Amino acid sequence: MRNMMSEEAGQMLVVYDEPSEQRSLSLDDTSSTEESPDETRLSLETSNDAIPYVGQRFATHDAAYEFYSEFARRCGFSIRRHRTEGKDGVGKGLTRRYFVCHRAGNTPVKTANENKPQRNRKSSRCGCQAYMRISKTTELGTPEWRVTGFANHHNHELLEPNQVRFLPAYRTISDMDKSRILMFAKTGISVQQMMRLMELEKCVEPGYLPFTEKDVRNLLQSFRKLDPEDESIDLLRMCRNIREKDPNFKFEYTLDSNNRLENIAWSYPSSIQSYEIFGDAVVFDTTHRLTAFDMPLGIWVGVNNYGMSCFFGCVLLREENLRSLSWALKAFLGFMSGKAPQTILTDQNMCLKEAIAMEMPTTKHALCIWMIVAKFPSWFNAVLGERYNEWKAEFHRLYNLESVEDFELGWRDMVNSFELHNNRHITNLYALRTLWALPYLRSHFFAGMTATGHSKSINAFIQRFLSAQTRLAHFVEQVAVAIDFKDQAAEQQTMQQNLQNICLKTGAPMESHAASVLTPYAFSKLQEQLVLAAHYASFQMEDGYLVRHHTKLEGGRKVYWVPREGIISCSCHQFEFSGILCRHALRVLSTGNCFQIPERYLPIRWRKISISPAKPLLNSSNDHGERMQLLQNMVSTLITESSKSKERMDIATEQVSILLSRIREQPIPGSHGVRDIATIHRNL
Repeated sequence: MRNMMSEEAGQMLVVYDEPSEQRSLSLDDTSSTEESPDETRLSLETSNDAIPYVGQRFATHDAAYEFYSEFARRCGFSIRRHRTEGKDGVGKGLTRRYFVCHRAGNTPVKTANENKPQRNRKSSRCGCQAYMRISKTTELGTPEWRVTGFANHHNHELLEPNQVRFLPAYRTISDMDKSRILMFAKTGISVQQMMRLMELEKCVEPGYLPFTEKDVRNLLQSFRKLDPEDESIDLLRMCRNIREKDPNFKFEYTLDSNNRLENIAWSYPSSIQSYEIFGDAVVFDTTHRLTAFDMPLGIWVGVNNYGMSCFFGCVLLREENLRSLSWALKAFLGFMSGKAPQTILTDQNMCLKEAIAMEMPTTKHALCIWMIVAKFPSWFNAVLGERYNEWKAEFHRLYNLESVEDFELGWRDMVNSFELHNNRHITNLYALRTLWALPYLRSHFFAGMTATGHSKSINAFIQRFLSAQTRLAHFVEQVAVAIDFKDQAAEQQTMQQNLQNICLKTGAPMESHAASVLTPYAFSKLQEQLVLAAHYASFQMEDGYLVRHHTKLEGGRKVYWVPREGIISCSCHQFEFSGILCRHALRVLSTGNCFQIPERYLPIRWRKISISPAKPLLNSSNDHGERMQLLQNMVSTLITESSKSKERMDIATEQVSILLSRIREQPIPGSHGVRDIATIHRNL
């Protein structure tokens, strides 16, 4: 921190007042005295001096404020308008103004209100006496403002230049920057990405924009404070316009008794197309809300043949109850021609559990383990103390067991060991064990979505359009842009996977056959099992095969194989659970001189099939609109990739600077051009 005064203003440690205005420095004093003009320094040119002085003149009170504000910034503080005064008499108006340090005065004590929550914010005010007073005079015939009092003695430390810029008075967002921020918000990028992009555009170091992330969030929040009813009308109008352009866009909604929007669900053509193949296992995430409109948000997602998350649909609800959730599930099934998923993963929501049982009776419902584990710190940290990590490791061991009997015995031992008999969360988890513990779920297909890695991918996708929401009507656009971006990223990852060299590790014909059929993602999973299969021994029995690790003398897995019908199954149920054959079944196939994996065990959903997603509804026939969407996605990718290292950021900063210079050299189209192009050109 700096000294109490800057060197530049060090001489101004006392109060200067004109003789006619000798008065107390108390900022709460509201008395006024008549001024006697003093013939000191009449030239207006002296307003360019660095330090305010008594007698200094300004054309307007705003000019005086700007001068004092700039002086304050150099010294390490900011100012605010404190008090105005006027003379007696009709038409005299404002005659005196006071500008004070932002830490002047003291915060009044608020009376407690039991019905209204109080914000526990520490005030920065400390009774600082620094001020500048100006008075209006017309002695030369033209109204002007003269400094009649000035003090620069602070009772607090002043800020360094790299700190003073964070004071609210100096944090401003220009109209052009506001336009850029709102445009970025429509693309769905996060506030953090907006900041990084604008730093690149302005060629400033990270953290040196004239505003902060909080300012951007406040700006976006201000645009959300709109009439909810008007917002709902705009949202419905947006959806109808989209369907007019693309009949394959699906949406359903309900109105309440007052004819206001109650619930709305929608799905895009690309999502419906993906669901045809990858809709066997679905996650329905209802843990998010549109906070600006206080509406629960539900997202249907799955995983494609390359192991990447894919979007199926979206729903906004007025209330998260049995009636609305049942309606949401019906709407989703309607989008998908009545085809229900084999399995569905959700949060621990009992209303949703009941709704799924009603609307999807043939679908296996399970609970997302990552949503449960996320609550563990608040549930068990205080209860278990130092033993929390030990208990969590034991929980994960039990979760991953294969045998129901082993789970039941292990759970009982765990409860005894950690003395959790009376813990309500443990009791509730055990009551719901058939919905989350793998020993009870292994005979059902989940496409690997019980793994934590998929939860991170799903959350990253959802946060992409949650973090930048502006208006409700734009939300459908933001989701569509996020899907388009994800589709493009998926295409790039798919291409990279297909171009990588597949390394065969066993030399077995089954391995090369699988490599030619499965996607690299699925093949890598199968290859792991093929490598491990070599460590297992198989023993033929009357009703099948017993397969166990070569170091084990007991136990093992039962494998049943009917060669003529090409049917094979294992007691570990890995194929049923993941769609990938287990090491035990592969060992038996190898023992039986099988050189190719039976077709039914190379599922279509894991094969190299080309799915060209229908382009999002926002990509209309307008070529300019399509190119703008592409540019916005490229910019978002640039930020993501550049932020991974300093070297990448340096290259991006240099190249973007060159690109912006070239763009600005291009002429702006005339009146016969498209107005949007000119607007975009200026913003860039």
